[in-house]
Amino acid sequence: MSYIAPVKDMLFDIEHLARIEEIAKLPGFEEAGLDTAQAVLEECARFNQDVVAPLNVAGDRNPSSFKDGAVTTTPGFKDAFAQYASGGWQGLQHPADFGGQGLPKTIGAACGEMLNSANMSFALCPLLSDGAIEALLTAGSDDLKSTYLEKLVSGQWTGTMNLTEPQAGSDLAMVRSRAEPQPDGTYKVFGTKIYITYGEHDMAENIVHLVLARVTGAPEGVKGISLFVVPKFMVGKDGALGERNDVHCVSIEHKLGIKASPTAVLQYGDHGGAVGYIVGQENRGLEYMFIMMNSARYAVGMQGIAIAERAYQHAVAYARERVQSRPVDGSMNTSAPIIHHPDVKRMLMTMRAYTEGCRAMASVAAAAYDASHHHPDADARKQNQAFYEFMVPLVKGFSTEMSLEVTSLGVQVHGGMGFIEETGAAQYYRDAKILTIYEGTTAIQANDLVGRKTARDGGQTAKAIAAQIETTEAELAKRDSADAHAVAKRLKAAREAFVEVVDFVAGQTKASPNAVFSGSVPYLMLAGNLVAGWQLARSLVIAEDLAQAGTEAAFMHAKVATARFYAEHILNKAPGLRDSIVEGAESVTALALDAF
Repeated sequence: MSYIAPVKDMLFDIEHLARIEEIAKLPGFEEAGLDTAQAVLEECARFNQDVVAPLNVAGDRNPSSFKDGAVTTTPGFKDAFAQYASGGWQGLQHPADFGGQGLPKTIGAACGEMLNSANMSFALCPLLSDGAIEALLTAGSDDLKSTYLEKLVSGQWTGTMNLTEPQAGSDLAMVRSRAEPQPDGTYKVFGTKIYITYGEHDMAENIVHLVLARVTGAPEGVKGISLFVVPKFMVGKDGALGERNDVHCVSIEHKLGIKASPTAVLQYGDHGGAVGYIVGQENRGLEYMFIMMNSARYAVGMQGIAIAERAYQHAVAYARERVQSRPVDGSMNTSAPIIHHPDVKRMLMTMRAYTEGCRAMASVAAAAYDASHHHPDADARKQNQAFYEFMVPLVKGFSTEMSLEVTSLGVQVHGGMGFIEETGAAQYYRDAKILTIYEGTTAIQANDLVGRKTARDGGQTAKAIAAQIETTEAELAKRDSADAHAVAKRLKAAREAFVEVVDFVAGQTKASPNAVFSGSVPYLMLAGNLVAGWQLARSLVIAEDLAQAGTEAAFMHAKVATARFYAEHILNKAPGLRDSIVEGAESVTALALDAF
């Protein structure tokens, strides 16, 4: 089943929720209004539908392979990546100074969703390059920028992020890779890095590894970690590629999903030391790596939305064709396509509502990111930064967890055929599982939401968001519409549950950390659910008005129906989560460890 990019829904969010015309008033984005967004999205849709999506099944069945230190990607990937780079897609959001197009994240995020819907394994290569570009833009010296950025932004070279080691997963204090300073100002890097996405491949001339390591004599723990650029091939003063650096792929992993994406084990310094160049200052590597990680965390949230969209489209197509049983209401006296059955409609509506809610949430977050970087007013930048940072764990954590539910429902809609690989539904389910794990598990996102985003400011940012939600409730209440009133009721209950949890988290994190962190993931799920539901509630207001004006009536009615379904079937889970978090902590820790 082919992929059709949901351009109309994306443009609805970009225009009405993210307010692209307001972003186009910001310095540097003057040309990036709705017309630009539409032109870019339509071109992006064509490229992904025609070039990238057809490779998705092939990548699953014929993954990347490893032999004699070299990785060969799935047939077709190398050519598709060359087209991706020559089309300027890698540089979409990056500065024009280095050859990028300098478009806002609000547009770039939608393009990222399309790429990941088309082929998540393929999309991982540009995703990691984006993170490397962000880190160099923020902390790289002028020399590093001039050497690497233009080639990374063009897609001629690709980038990686090297954190994890066999003994150091999420706990980066345990990183053992070491860097020895050299008289010429370079470093020699030694160590083993695992789970390196596109750490070795055949799609680009050079691979630029960003590597966490400890300089000789550095302090223990996270305070002693530095960040280095270690290129696969050395780069001469003229930009020409020289000899191979001492970094080698020793194997790639065999995985549950995203099989076409090579996940490499890289060995640094087995032949005298890999030449590395420090990024920024010694012992500040974790700070710089967090720039990459925050960029990647948002992008992984977009992957969750993307895979959910692809699974939904696949399930709808199957439900229209698969004939089984008569409808329960007697409307047909013969077996009907399963889309006529109420429970199949419930599953499809759940898939649709989750996907549209999370897409809307991510679009609004992207707009806040753009404003936080480009708004001329310092207070506005600060407010948007706080909002965006609060959104990142929600976009990453909630959107990826929902993708597991949506892709699982996609298999369920197919029935027994979903369990058979040939139908394609199972691939989305397998591919989605990694999303709740990499770039920080859901619990790590939840810990960030509790500690840095809620307890640190006493819940102020969270309550400011709740106040905005209350304004939307008032707008809904004023409307002469049963749909609006139904959504207002559920939104109010969810917001009240959220505020109670925020008070609990802000008040108890220091006094009762186990009690708060026992409910950290439920808190993240409640917050993500609420914000996605809020954006669909905003959508309902806009869609009702546009439908009344005769604009795209069928699309707008579907938007209203989806928002109401979300409120009555998904948003209504919020009060139950509140009960688990505020009243259920004791039962999480009650069982003695030896009783497990």
